Amino acid sequence: MNMIRWLTAGESHGPALVATIEGLPAGISVTSEDIQNQLARRRLGAGRGARQKFEKDEIEILGGIRHGLSIGAPIALKINNSEWPKWQDVMSAGPIDQKILDEQARNAPLTKPRPGHADLVGMQKYGFDEARPVLERASARETAARVALGAIAKKLLNQVANIEIISHVVQLGTVKSPDGIIPSPGSLTSIDEDPARCFDKKTSELMQQEVDAAHKDGDTLGGVVEVVVYGLPPGLGSYVHHDRRIDAKLAGAL
Repeated sequence: MNMIRWLTAGESHGPALVATIEGLPAGISVTSEDIQNQLARRRLGAGRGARQKFEKDEIEILGGIRHGLSIGAPIALKINNSEWPKWQDVMSAGPIDQKILDEQARNAPLTKPRPGHADLVGMQKYGFDEARPVLERASARETAARVALGAIAKKLLNQVANIEIISHVVQLGTVKSPDGIIPSPGSLTSIDEDPARCFDKKTSELMQQEVDAAHKDGDTLGGVVEVVVYGLPPGLGSYVHHDRRIDAKLAGAL
């Protein structure tokens, strides 16, 4: 049985994202500042989308934490959407007069599904005649809620088992970091300070040039992120059955 369960809800241009996580033991130190710091990290990096420049993610803890400590109950979080006033008619949960909606350009039907997105299959699956209801949920905006929950999970891992998790970019476009360059414990701050979040400074400069060239060409770049975990105790998962393998669980989480 899984110890931790989590859920998120909310749309990209809705009033807020909400998230819950349950299974944390009592006594884990978690504050709004801890979560806010992780949300700020989500906005880092060169070449970020325009939305990152005006989104202001303010976390509100609704339950499950008292005086900075978890109490063993489900933890509920809320992240308000600063753009909500512009969308409160288009994305209203309640009925809105059609005349009001017809006057708003934002309410124009989105009938051209975007390549590589969930638009087309979402419209087919749920019977929508436009993509708005699909893309509002199948949006990178939802990752803000996941980051908030991940901040709590990181606090749990660190306090219970002294586990440290570090991520860094090892490839961006055609530029790759040399093999064998792995961040050491405590290096996360210096990685976050790098525009490309690359541990190797020379490679980072080349990555930034690659980003600038793609931006000039109106193109995008793929990349590879490596996650390093220090302090992980041996024996997690099992080779006994396929559904207990730790690599399968990690792959499923992605």
